[in-house]
Amino acid sequence: MDESIWNAVRASRSWLDAANGTGQAELTCRILKLTEEAGEAAGAWIGVLGQNPRKGVTHTREDVAAELADVVFTALVAIESLGLDARSVVAECAAKVRARTS
Repeated sequence: MDESIWNAVRASRSWLDAANGTGQAELTCRILKLTEEAGEAAGAWIGVLGQNPRKGVTHTREDVAAELADVVFTALVAIESLGLDARSVVAECAAKVRARTS
């Protein structure tokens, strides 16, 4: 990932820490935020499919991708908020995936 992504993740965590604190309730909210963002991605996909007949097609694949990117970014901020290095955690996950798919 581009270095600016990791910088943005750390800056977002710092901003949230300063605004909301770092207690267990705040950490819980940051983790639960993933569910909210995933729901928005699901809603966008429903909009691509036009599944809701009242609304019809309301989203594009680009909208879905943007929502999925929100999920990824939110997860990275949550990892950093746990006091871990998100880059290292993601690298470990990628290594496990590569080992399974090799």
